[in-house]
Amino acid sequence: MRAMVKVKRGADGKARRFARAAIVVAALALLSGPAHAQRLPSDAAMIEGFGKVVFGAEITGAFSDSSYLKKFAGPVRFHIENRAAIDRRAAVRAFLRQIDRQIAGLESGLAPSRTSANFVVHVVDRKDYQRTGREVYRSPFMRVPGNCVVRATYGRAGITRSDAIIVSDEGDALFRRCLIEEVLQGLGPLNDNADAPQSVFNDTSNLTTFTPYDRVLMNMLYDRRLAPGMSPAEAEPLLRAILRDARRRG
Repeated sequence: MRAMVKVKRGADGKARRFARAAIVVAALALLSGPAHAQRLPSDAAMIEGFGKVVFGAEITGAFSDSSYLKKFAGPVRFHIENRAAIDRRAAVRAFLRQIDRQIAGLESGLAPSRTSANFVVHVVDRKDYQRTGREVYRSPFMRVPGNCVVRATYGRAGITRSDAIIVSDEGDALFRRCLIEEVLQGLGPLNDNADAPQSVFNDTSNLTTFTPYDRVLMNMLYDRRLAPGMSPAEAEPLLRAILRDARRRG
């Protein structure tokens, strides 16, 4: 197997409930974004972009493999661990529900515990980022890179587990960006694509929504005609028809 590498309390319960509801409403609005705001690229550009993020690997070396397609072969069971001062669980759940609705081939839900999950979303404050990362990577001396990160463990049979570490206390924009990018990448598109300005898989973009471009890519990846372990040559003859169907859904 390979691995890639607080709401203030109100005066009463009503105030606390209002604050939690406000977070959920804001998260839903910001994560969804205006569906009509993007004009998607040509079929050729979409297929090229799909190949870059799905068959490439942002972190290369002994613990990664960019030669075959990576995704969960069965149901994805998410568990949310909120260690941050702000309780972000409602916002995370809102996004997980969104991708379950909008990625047609993805079967996902919430697991009651960490041990029964195969995808854990760790929400932390910056002071706990390194410690949590070392726990996830099981490496007590490593320096965890980036503002946020996801680790996916996989083989040719598919991804067996992902852990996304999301920083909560450096602003809503960074939290939303990290949540969307790392959760999506933990589902399989482990590479970045600097040529895709409409995508969160482009680290130079400032996007904080699940964009139409990324919805199409994720629907392509989780199309049942594509199987974990496929090579680019095996997938290529199928991609035009898969893209046509994904555009319809996206």
